[in-house]
Amino acid sequence: MTKNTLFAAIISALLMLGGCSKTSGVGGAAGDATPDTLKANQHFADTLKLDDRQDFDDAKHGFIARPTGKILADDGSVLTDFDAFNFEQGAAPPTVNPSLWRHAMLNAQIGLFKVTDGIYQLRGFDIANITLIEGKSGWIVVDTLTCRETAAAAMEFARKQLGDKPVSAIVFTHSHVDHFGGALGVVSPEEAARRKIPIVAPVGFMEEATSENVLVGTAMARRSMYQFGKNLERSPKGMVDTGLGKGVGYGHVGILAPTQLITQDTQDLTIDGVHFVFHNVPGAEAPSELTFMIPDKKAYGGAENLAQTMHNLLPIRGAKARDSLRWSEYMDQALEQTADAEVYFGQHNWPIWGHARIAEFITMHRDVYKYTHDQTVRLTNAGYTPREIADAIKLPKSLESYFGARGYYGDLRHNAKEVYQFYLGAYDGNPANLNPLPPQESAKHYLELIGGADKAVAAAQSAYDKGDYRWAAELLNQVVFGQPDHKGAKELLARTYDQMGYMSESATWRNSYLTAAAELRNGPPAKGVDKAAMLDMLAQTPVERFLEAMAASLDGPAAEGKDLKINLVLNDSKESFVLWIENAVLHYKKTAPAADANATLTVSKGMFVKLIAGKAGLKDALTSDDLKVDGSKIDLVRFFSLLDKATGTFAIVTK
Repeated sequence: MTKNTLFAAIISALLMLGGCSKTSGVGGAAGDATPDTLKANQHFADTLKLDDRQDFDDAKHGFIARPTGKILADDGSVLTDFDAFNFEQGAAPPTVNPSLWRHAMLNAQIGLFKVTDGIYQLRGFDIANITLIEGKSGWIVVDTLTCRETAAAAMEFARKQLGDKPVSAIVFTHSHVDHFGGALGVVSPEEAARRKIPIVAPVGFMEEATSENVLVGTAMARRSMYQFGKNLERSPKGMVDTGLGKGVGYGHVGILAPTQLITQDTQDLTIDGVHFVFHNVPGAEAPSELTFMIPDKKAYGGAENLAQTMHNLLPIRGAKARDSLRWSEYMDQALEQTADAEVYFGQHNWPIWGHARIAEFITMHRDVYKYTHDQTVRLTNAGYTPREIADAIKLPKSLESYFGARGYYGDLRHNAKEVYQFYLGAYDGNPANLNPLPPQESAKHYLELIGGADKAVAAAQSAYDKGDYRWAAELLNQVVFGQPDHKGAKELLARTYDQMGYMSESATWRNSYLTAAAELRNGPPAKGVDKAAMLDMLAQTPVERFLEAMAASLDGPAAEGKDLKINLVLNDSKESFVLWIENAVLHYKKTAPAADANATLTVSKGMFVKLIAGKAGLKDALTSDDLKVDGSKIDLVRFFSLLDKATGTFAIVTK
């Protein structure tokens, strides 16, 4: 076997990224709002005080300047278009829930803002905010957006308006990528090291930040396209918001390792002459997170435990389940921590001024999460199942009427299901759901019982005409899974999802429904989220995370009976691992190379990461001095051929 053939096999097996052609859809465009949708949206307009201007005053408060134009990726694709949401003015169009429209217009107040003396925010460059705090020698940067491109554009814009001050420190509030991924657009690793720039983060930050994006990153990235409406047009019939901000910058992701961890529950730290009081708040919004007070400025940074929306207890994209009871307890603590606060700012949405209003804001969030938790537990103990609880639970009017905690990002029904899952798991206790048929098989049985796909579609059309979209979607989903080539079912289901999206107050639900409709019409995307864009972050990721992901990609049935052992030697990081298959399970151990291994692959960590990310191709590998194979090349190929490569373009609403 030639080295060329060997690496073709290894690279094919290692790459977690790939493309597939679009499946055939039904074509067409999103429809207009039906009378039933108009009626449902009018209900929101009639029952909420949508003309309350306080939030608009807050969202515009301290405005300095607004950017125009676009932020582009290296390949010329658009990451952020500052003018894309200029249509969000005036009364809500028929195809957008009026409450969501109001929230979308608030998030559309983008640019550079003065929060208070010495504190500024950049909003609308990405889904999150950059907060700039003036230190003695430069800017203390709180969070760095999702990607290098948006962060660099934000910092350049700030310097044009505020002067060319250096970065004197970085604070990462938590371990979600939209808050650290743009670090290298703020400062380079070389500059950070040369100038010894303090980089502050909560304990556990690096472990959580890197692990979430490797092990199940492919599935999470695919599902994030639904949650954030990545491929939807920006229009009244498409994506209007994400709930937390205008959109995600899907550019180059990086990370900087902290130089200072906040390890105590409450920890004082002076950074570039500014006194911070940090509070560790792990296990609620993120596994690793901090909030802080700046006493001299009477300013409270709420990170993402607070936002101008009900948050997710379990995001649509998927994540570790979150503890709503702990979240409410953190909010109760925040009331004490903000006893002297006169301004709140978060890393999403807009700030709040005035102590009484800040206390009200925190109280409402505390009670939304506590109410959701307690009432879900009460109904669970009464024997209700997750779907029943989701339909039964309703916030009291005092909480429901508060715009700052309405479900623009999270949703009460989805959150109630999470609380049930948090304690009892996804199984609802009904034995019929212990071992149900796969969706495709059960769909075929239902269609046979109904009398065929055409009858099911006719019944769904009747439900659609009556505005019973949930039932129409349930029926049509059976047809699409049981008879995938039924174009009429796909088109009607797409139209049904249009209406469900138009009525949704939650931006993430709207984006999911409308993305589903688009994929029913046009098929899944041809390309997944590019892992090569994450190369800078992956380079900082411990090798163990990659090996965990490799183990989770082993084709178990194909590996049954296989007995293979491979040495992996990383010649630049001076690490070596033994990988072996036993009982169709891939194990690894950090240890010296095994003498009885079938083969030894010696490669630099940099090249190993590039191969996994798809950044290096066959030619790069062959011309590199960082690669060597000893032992049986055939066994090495056999080993890597047992690893699945996930494309990140799998179908969701069709099979």
